[in-house]
Amino acid sequence: MEERNLLFGLNEVEGIGWKSIGKIRKAGFLTEKAFSYTSEDWESIGLTNKMSNRLASVYDAEWINKRYSLMKESGAAMVTPFDEDYPELLKETAQPPWVLYYRGRLELISRPGIAMVGTRVPTAYGRKVGEILAEELSAAGLTVVSGLARGIDSVCHEAALRGRGGTIAVMATGMDRVYPPENRELERLIGREGLVLTEYPIGTPSHPGLFPQRNRIIAGLTLGTVVIEADLRSGSLITADAAMEANRDVFAVPGPITSPKSRGALELIKQGAKLITCAKDIVEEYASYLDKIPAEIRESESFVPEAGNLVVEKNLTSEELRLYHILHQGPFTLDDLLTRTEWDFGHLHSVLLSLIIKKAVTQLPGAIYKVI
Repeated sequence: MEERNLLFGLNEVEGIGWKSIGKIRKAGFLTEKAFSYTSEDWESIGLTNKMSNRLASVYDAEWINKRYSLMKESGAAMVTPFDEDYPELLKETAQPPWVLYYRGRLELISRPGIAMVGTRVPTAYGRKVGEILAEELSAAGLTVVSGLARGIDSVCHEAALRGRGGTIAVMATGMDRVYPPENRELERLIGREGLVLTEYPIGTPSHPGLFPQRNRIIAGLTLGTVVIEADLRSGSLITADAAMEANRDVFAVPGPITSPKSRGALELIKQGAKLITCAKDIVEEYASYLDKIPAEIRESESFVPEAGNLVVEKNLTSEELRLYHILHQGPFTLDDLLTRTEWDFGHLHSVLLSLIIKKAVTQLPGAIYKVI
């Protein structure tokens, strides 16, 4: 059995984390001989009794093949440090994931990327800044990487899908446990047109401790991290710290000094993060990296919004057009739209997301939607 599959198997064993796998590799136990090891053998390299018993009871070829089939059935694949496709930037970090599960366009993982993070409850200013920056950075060829969270993450993913660089969503759960649940449709869209990543096996639920670990991947995949809106205790600052530890750039968008949601970004600027006011401030830092983008992207025209952000209605489906005409009478809350359309929540959310991607509709704070 190949080493990559042996490594995959270890990653799938419940309770075996990054450090434990490191011990196993260092001890030379990444071999098929390990299938016959006793719990005492595993304990001899410093694993706990609980870990050792678990490995001795489940870790064998049959179990690995079963877990591999489960992963494939979910529509996912994997990449490990043994594979050529594993991103070099991530290898340079202190704790590169042993296994990355993915769905979508794997080629995005090795393109020049920029992380974009911020609060889950942005202001109208934060949403607008995130949308503009993500769309323009993607148009310039940079792949926007974020965490599929509510707020700034979602705004940036949606906007980046309109550009040439695309977007990568890094999850803190298994591929089958999208969090937050309302982003399930966005995750599916990114899985088709961008790339979804996680280091956690199928079935891993959301847990607070997994999100900081996820943030190191967001920072590690990218050349730099942009913090848009964040308070002083925001998880976005963990991503910024991870970027600094990996010797990557940190950028911050200034905001009102009276806004708690701007304090984290302003503090980063005090600490030396580059203050940015437009996408050009970031793109100019990476001119040499942009040469690595495939020719068809470098030579393509950047996205140029239509004058006045007018929507060409012929580009909308019949359902999108119906909802678009309803919103012309708005703005409306999500509950208002559920009543007016008589659709179920999942279907309404899917159509709204499509309209947002097509720049026909925008979301305001409080789950209020209006036409652009």
